[in-house]
Amino acid sequence: MTELDARTTAIIRDAHEGDLPAILDIHNANIADSTSIWDDEQVELADRQTWFRTRIAAGFPVLVADVGGTVAGYASYGQWRPKVGYRYSVENSVYVAEGHHRRGLATALLTELVTRAREAGTVHAMIAAIESSNAASIALHERHGFATVGEMPEVGYKFGHWLDLTLMQLALPVVAE
Repeated sequence: MTELDARTTAIIRDAHEGDLPAILDIHNANIADSTSIWDDEQVELADRQTWFRTRIAAGFPVLVADVGGTVAGYASYGQWRPKVGYRYSVENSVYVAEGHHRRGLATALLTELVTRAREAGTVHAMIAAIESSNAASIALHERHGFATVGEMPEVGYKFGHWLDLTLMQLALPVVAE
């Protein structure tokens, strides 16, 4: 159990299929209300089931922040790009449900995600692709040792305006094959 702030105690644990409706709600809320996910259309449960099963089959973690039996956030990492040369690189995602922000959940989720990557021994570069005006996410990743390695202006479009992308990277020690 992780004590986060005076209001929140959470268990960071592996997600299971029963968590997918809550993960879906958080995912769709981010599609509808934020620029953290660059999709316009909300997805159905089948989409999250496929995403979850694909991640698990590939050996990638899917974590949830469980606050009193409620999934208040989730995090995962997955393949950065599909070419074999990128096999040691992953992209992370961390999302917290509305009403649970600024309580330390994102920090706890990202801490566990980085720990899992270190323990796996197969991740050399963890990459975060963050909409550039998301100062909270950029600061979160900086606190975990990520460095900004690129800025890409106007590569996305949502809510009637262009979005810039900040690429951040954390290098982990891995001995390649």
